[in-house]
Amino acid sequence: KYPDGEMSSYLAGLSPSDEKVVAFKHIPFNVKIQYPFGSPKFIAMLAGGTGITPMIQALHAILGDKEGATEKTHLLYGSRTKDDILGQDMLDRWSSSHSEKFSVTHVLSHEEGDVVGDYKKGFIDRNLIESTVPPPSAGSDVLIFVCGPPVMTEIMCGPRGEADVTGLLGEMGYSSDQVYKF
Repeated sequence: KYPDGEMSSYLAGLSPSDEKVVAFKHIPFNVKIQYPFGSPKFIAMLAGGTGITPMIQALHAILGDKEGATEKTHLLYGSRTKDDILGQDMLDRWSSSHSEKFSVTHVLSHEEGDVVGDYKKGFIDRNLIESTVPPPSAGSDVLIFVCGPPVMTEIMCGPRGEADVTGLLGEMGYSSDQVYKF
């Protein structure tokens, strides 16, 4: 349980019962595509916190396919501190063993002191996206997967429940054919 986590605090306080308290649904317009994801040359992954989960599933498929059309995948992964990075050993191992096909930048919002290497302080922002992701003009050669807390999704690409791409990625010119909200 996270002390400040609303969901984990709520779930931890529940007693066993037959009453449904959680329901999961897919948004019809945003049912996720399956690998090979339309065979883009570049996949950008913008993840925050537990939003890493679908990215790991996609990375298993991408990195396991030696002949795949995807030439490069870059993960911008937002966490509060280094200690909050979920699956860091695996991600770093993959970025080392598949360096020609996969790289990761850990973006830390609340890390104390200096950071070096594959770490950046702050938040995933326009400059970071522009420095790692091909422009919208790349068309079907670029896909962007976004998954994180609602505030992150809304800032990056608009509310998950809306098909249109708004937010930062919309301002940059990316389309709903290029951006998938998980």
